[in-house]
Amino acid sequence: MTETFHLHPAPSAGVGDLGSVLQATLPLLSQLLEAVPARVVVIDAEERFAWANQEFFAFTGLHPKQVLGQPIARIIGPSAYAGYNAVRERLASGQTVAWEGWTELAGAGRRYMREHLVPVDVRGGTPQSTVVMSLDLTELKQRDAALSAKVAELQASEALKSSIFDNAMAALVSTDETGHVVEFNPAAAAMFGIAREQALGRSVAEVMIPPRLRAAHEAGMARVTAGGEQRVMGRRVEMPALRADGTEFPVEMLLWRTAVADQTFYTASLFDLSERQAAQSEIERQREALRQSEKLTAMGSLLAGVAHELNNPLSIVMGRAALLAEKMSDDPRAADAQRIFDAAERCGRIVRTFLNMARSRPANRSEVAMNDLAAAAVDMLGYVLRSHGIAVTLDLLPGLPPVKADADQIGQIVLNLIVNAQQALSARDHGRRMTVSTGVAPMTDGDRRRAPRVWLRVRDNGPGIAAELRERIFEPFFTTKSEGVGTGLGLAVSRSIAREHGGELTVQDEVGGDGGASFCLQLPVSGEPEGGETEPVPLAASDECSARLLVVDDEAEIAELIGEMLGGAGYEVMTAESGAVALAMLAEARFDAIVSDLHMPDIDGAQLWREVKNRHPALARRMLFVTGDTLSPIARQFLSEARCDSLSKPFSRQELLGRITALLQP
Repeated sequence: MTETFHLHPAPSAGVGDLGSVLQATLPLLSQLLEAVPARVVVIDAEERFAWANQEFFAFTGLHPKQVLGQPIARIIGPSAYAGYNAVRERLASGQTVAWEGWTELAGAGRRYMREHLVPVDVRGGTPQSTVVMSLDLTELKQRDAALSAKVAELQASEALKSSIFDNAMAALVSTDETGHVVEFNPAAAAMFGIAREQALGRSVAEVMIPPRLRAAHEAGMARVTAGGEQRVMGRRVEMPALRADGTEFPVEMLLWRTAVADQTFYTASLFDLSERQAAQSEIERQREALRQSEKLTAMGSLLAGVAHELNNPLSIVMGRAALLAEKMSDDPRAADAQRIFDAAERCGRIVRTFLNMARSRPANRSEVAMNDLAAAAVDMLGYVLRSHGIAVTLDLLPGLPPVKADADQIGQIVLNLIVNAQQALSARDHGRRMTVSTGVAPMTDGDRRRAPRVWLRVRDNGPGIAAELRERIFEPFFTTKSEGVGTGLGLAVSRSIAREHGGELTVQDEVGGDGGASFCLQLPVSGEPEGGETEPVPLAASDECSARLLVVDDEAEIAELIGEMLGGAGYEVMTAESGAVALAMLAEARFDAIVSDLHMPDIDGAQLWREVKNRHPALARRMLFVTGDTLSPIARQFLSEARCDSLSKPFSRQELLGRITALLQP
């Protein structure tokens, strides 16, 4: 609640009688002066505050108890008090003093004040009371100064207006309140394709608004002119605009209204969004491609994990099937065991392909048989092809020379071509056919300096590829597939890989037949004849029973299987279910070589190798590591450090014996 202080001398001021008339009118004066929109104070003969209205207390932020009875110099500060001293003589003569100007007030800073000082009851040259009425005109003075500065600025900038308007990068179009163009800068002329002279005086709707939107524009102008809702005023809005040639394009518009005297003008600032929208579309396409890539990466990691877990049971199935077939060599049921082995081996190839695709690794070029890559790709995609009703023909040239290439990268190209053909064939209702063929490209007279080339062709009888798109399909992110089916990266990446290998990937014309597409991959041959799998060198009879081997694997069935495979070949085998047990056995017995799993709990293969290297240095060079994923970065790094051989699961008995034979060579 606001306290009200009636007009009377402060008790501490020692003011005498102000006169019977003044005393009688004090209550009325107090109420009147409280209602005055000015600061009013009463100063006694000793220059102390005797009374002040609420305007004064609100301005100073002081409580009456902090002001009343206090010397004015203490409250208003030395600068303002010096101004009071300057008019003291005039007050002493009974004159009313009026002044206006800037002064420094304690607690309020520099203010522009207009004051009237009225002396009351002057006795012996000293007013018994002085009434001071003050108006703070600081804000008004500042506005006047700002307005004056603005006027000066506008006057100075008027000369620059034409230059700024004419050289603005944005298109600026001004109209009167009827919607007719009164200003049209060069940027607008360039944007809309119409000269300024042709635009002036015409309706803005006719100049730049598509016909289908003109009715809405006219209705909006009428609504705003009538004082209705301003829906676009002062807001950035995107809208279609019209060029002089009749083409539409997107713009961003900011519209504002300006009142000059009694006239109203509307000015629009416009930016052409064509390039921005094209860039945004490209960014969105790339973002979608990145999302697809991340999804494929995650799927690849999942497949790699699943494939790794499948390797152990596949190794057991393959190994047991091989041992069973060997034990039943004279039994007709041996063929059944061999079929189990073949099926498990096929699963192993598929798993290995998954791992090769999912794991990134440094390029490793070696002699690669294209026929094997083609067969493996068709094998891996066999279920998908069959489930889509696609008849696949393998037409592989026997004795095809190998190529010097990274098997995984070229394998990905082959897989991509087959998957593309399978997706293209989905547009055909029946009779879906695909042919995967290989051969050697004959050299013409102009090719004598070029190495012979091996080719692999994937042909389908789908809808084919339009002639005008045959080069565009190799552009990154370009795809003819429906949304959600492809990313537009497969062929671009495949061609890049082919060219890195000195080869080429092209789409060929189909002559005759029932149409379709034909993609051909060509790679230079390595210069060496293609060879089949190298048969392992069997141990000499004198060595078979002399070697003692330690098998270390935390999965008992794997350890037992390896033990049986090696024991059947005449080796003396002992098994350990962990790295710790293996170290204990090495301390008690002599072994000629160690076959160890790479990934084990407690002491894994890498730790075991380091312990063996410290305790039995010679034996550390005769360790073979068996693992389900030799492509993982950690495995690659360790095997490179240890310079030890490795065998990927699942493996055959022949592969295992071949590695052991090589390991025991002096």
